[in-house]
Amino acid sequence: MIDARGLSCPQPVIMVANAVKSGEAEYTVLVDGVTPKENVTRFAESKGYSVNCVEKDGEFTLTLTK
Repeated sequence: MIDARGLSCPQPVIMVANAVKSGEAEYTVLVDGVTPKENVTRFAESKGYSVNCVEKDGEFTLTLTK
């Protein structure tokens, strides 16, 4: 799990970029803003991941799967 809550861009994207280098098929990413959610989603999709997003109390749980 990648906990990027409280971080401003580009940190959440950098964290995800470093994680996807390991080549795992699935990641869970926690963010607490619309901008990081959109940026992480865009990055993940550019790397071939599909993204499922669930919002709860202003926080987003992104599940990235390949």
